[in-house]
Amino acid sequence: MHKHHRALGLAASPAHVAATSGAAEIAKLKPVQPVTLLRPHAARRAARFFVEKFPGRSLYAVKANPSPDLLKVLWDGGVTHYDVASIGEVRLVAETLPGATLCFMHPVKATEAIAEAYFEHGVRTFSLDTLEELDKIVDATSSDGVAASDLNLLVRLRVSSEHAKLSLAAKFGAAPNEVKQLLFAARQAADALGICFHVGSQAMTPAAYAEAMTRVRDAIVEAAVTVDIVDVGGGFPSSYPGMEPPPLETYFTVIHEAFEKLPISYSAELWCEPGRALCAEYASVLVRVEKRRGDELYINDGAYGALFDAAHIGWRYPVSLVREPESHVRPTAFSFYGPTCDDLDHMAGPFNLPADVQPGDYIEVGMLGAYGCAMRTGFNGFGTEARIVVEDEPMASLYGAVVPQARSNVVTL
Repeated sequence: MHKHHRALGLAASPAHVAATSGAAEIAKLKPVQPVTLLRPHAARRAARFFVEKFPGRSLYAVKANPSPDLLKVLWDGGVTHYDVASIGEVRLVAETLPGATLCFMHPVKATEAIAEAYFEHGVRTFSLDTLEELDKIVDATSSDGVAASDLNLLVRLRVSSEHAKLSLAAKFGAAPNEVKQLLFAARQAADALGICFHVGSQAMTPAAYAEAMTRVRDAIVEAAVTVDIVDVGGGFPSSYPGMEPPPLETYFTVIHEAFEKLPISYSAELWCEPGRALCAEYASVLVRVEKRRGDELYINDGAYGALFDAAHIGWRYPVSLVREPESHVRPTAFSFYGPTCDDLDHMAGPFNLPADVQPGDYIEVGMLGAYGCAMRTGFNGFGTEARIVVEDEPMASLYGAVVPQARSNVVTL
C-alpha cells in the first residue's frame, strides 16, 4: 500500500507524512479517516506576535492543545513559560521542553502533585484561591519542617465573564470578602506575590480586562500588600464566523494602561496566559461526507472528536468544500452529524457550504488547533486520524492577511 494511503487512514495507526501544500492535495488521496492538517508556521507566527507585542510575559496555557510538536513550535517562537494545570501537564512539558519554566496555575491541586512539581520538576509558581490551598502549598513544599522561601504565589480573584463566549467565573476565584485575608497570608509565605484572574474564554472586547484590573486595584488597596506579579490570564480571542474580535494590539494597550496605574512594586511583572490565541490557527481537520439527508451532513468526525465544542456549546467553525473543480452553487446552511451512534453527536452550526454537497465530498473545518485536537476521544471506535503538516494559510488569522483564493501563500516570520 502507498505510504500516503497508510498515513491517511487506510491503516490502523496515525502518522505524520511530508509537508504538502494544503487540503486540496490531501483530498485527492481520498482519505477514509479524518485528517488533521497542521500549520506550524501559523503557531510560530502567533508565538512571535505575543512575545514581541504583549507588554509582559506570555505563558502558553497547555490545556488548549498539549501536543508535544506544538509545544516545540511555540518554544522555537520564543515562548519560554507554560501554564500547566495538572501533574500530567507538568510531566509532559518538563519532558518535552527541559528548559521551560512551568507555572502550576490550577487553584485546586493534590498535595502529591504540588510536592512532585516542586521537588522533581522545579516548579516555583502556584496559584490559589483559598487559605486551605495556601496551607496545602506551604506544607507540600516544606522540607524537614522548613517552609520554602522561593515560592511565587498568585491569588486568583473571581471576576466577571460577561464579555466572554465561555464563562470561567463560577468555579474558581476568591470572592471580594475573602481577598484581603488571603493576600495578606500569601504575602507572608511568598517570595513573590501575585494576583491573577481569568475573564473567560474568547473575550470579545478589551473592556473585560479593564474591568478585571479594577478589581485587582481594589484588592491591592484593601489588603495594603506589595504585589510583584499581575497575571491577566487567558481569554484572548481568535476569529470564528460571527465572532470577529478587535485587533489583539487593542487588548494589549488596554491591559498595559491599566497595569501602569496599579499601586504595585516598581519591578512588578505583567503576565498573560494565552491558549486559544496561540494555537487555534495551528490546525484544521479534513472530513469526508458519508451521507446527506436534506440539510444534514453525516461526516466522519464529530462531538467525540475534534468537533466537541461545535456540538456541546454550539461553536461555529469556518468550513470550506474541498472539491475540484470548485463548486459555484449558492451556499446553504447545513448541520452536521458525527460518525458515532449517539444522537448527541450533532453539530447544529449553521455551517454554510455550497448547496450541491454530496457523499464522498471533503470539507475542511478550520481553526481547530485550540481544544479540537485536545478533546478527541476514541468513543465508538472512531478515534483514528492522520496528521499532516501543510504550508497554506489558516482559514482565518489575527496575525496576517488570509486571501480566500490564495491561501497557499505562506507568511513567514
